[in-house]
Amino acid sequence: MRERSAGGLPRLTWKQVCARRLARHGLLAPSAEPLAGIVAAVCGAHAQVMSAAELAVGLRGAGITRADVRRALWQDHTLVKTFGPRGTVHLLPASDLPMWCGALGGLPASSGLPEDARLDTAQREAVVAAIAAALAGAELTGDELDDAVRSACGSWAGDLVVPAFSGYWPRWRQAMGAAANAGLLCFGPPRGRLVTYTSPRRWLPGFRPAPARLALSQLLHAYLHAYGPVTAAQFAQWLAAPRRLAQELLTANAAQLQEVELDGDRVWVNAGDAAADPWPARGVRLLPYFDPYLVGSHPRWRLFPGWAADRAFSRGQAGTFPVLLVDGAVAGIWHQRRAGQRLHITVEPLRPLGARHRSELESEADRVGKVLDAKPDLTLGLVTARAHL
Repeated sequence: MRERSAGGLPRLTWKQVCARRLARHGLLAPSAEPLAGIVAAVCGAHAQVMSAAELAVGLRGAGITRADVRRALWQDHTLVKTFGPRGTVHLLPASDLPMWCGALGGLPASSGLPEDARLDTAQREAVVAAIAAALAGAELTGDELDDAVRSACGSWAGDLVVPAFSGYWPRWRQAMGAAANAGLLCFGPPRGRLVTYTSPRRWLPGFRPAPARLALSQLLHAYLHAYGPVTAAQFAQWLAAPRRLAQELLTANAAQLQEVELDGDRVWVNAGDAAADPWPARGVRLLPYFDPYLVGSHPRWRLFPGWAADRAFSRGQAGTFPVLLVDGAVAGIWHQRRAGQRLHITVEPLRPLGARHRSELESEADRVGKVLDAKPDLTLGLVTARAHL
């Protein structure tokens, strides 16, 4: 019999929530979905560090390697590398791109730049049009796209006013996200060590972004399936959307949603999805930087218990360290260093590991090696690598 709260709501425990999330992420047992389906099930894979995205996808399926992920991107085009939630680089299923572009394009624009560095509306529209024209039939490096945009828009587009990792980017680059959300820009195959950009419409004939409200509703349901139960504020944080918009979206979709109780809080799942899964949250996993499970799951204090909140959770960000996951919660951090075909894996547990967990950790290290096409060796010890911020 399903347990209910004093208010009559179905009640889920943290262990039950872990179990359903692990199962839906392919982290209890490998997913039987095709590669693009695995990415769809977790609402995209963070790909700022490409090897981390390859590992996040590969660990969720059976026999998937980094070569399979690259083939899906650059040959089969079942995946697209583009700007996703929070403006960060993601791998997204090509079949879901209309939803993603419609949803992200429907969010209010924001900028942390000083007013004199921002693009005004006319400038933004001119840059997006220039990007669309330049990439319609080509794969261009950043420098080549820079030349094309400045040639079309004028010298103002090249003003170095956008803070970057090692200096400043030209003014026009702040419109790249808008171009991606309009379905006019995505990443192309690397040219040696150089990043390239192209248009997804070259690979996806007839592609158009979905209407914003419809797309946001579709994305809400997808997120709730993968990460529910959640609050409106947690959905807003994941999407980098205003809390007011997230609450309005939940209210508008209330007929297709259901409230449940977790840790005394009223939270949301999709209607008819309040039952606990029958399997326990068990198993050891080595999750890479910015793994979807880490970035999308709440509450954080449950996901990063005890010392994990200090050691593996940096400046309020989840995923800044690769983590050791034990039974659904963070129990350590790890680091990999490649030397030829050898992959040196150092794991720093935050609590003692029993014999079962040690055995599962060795098996997980072997899986990491297979995904990354390397021969792993595993060491338990202090991880000295810094967080990836």
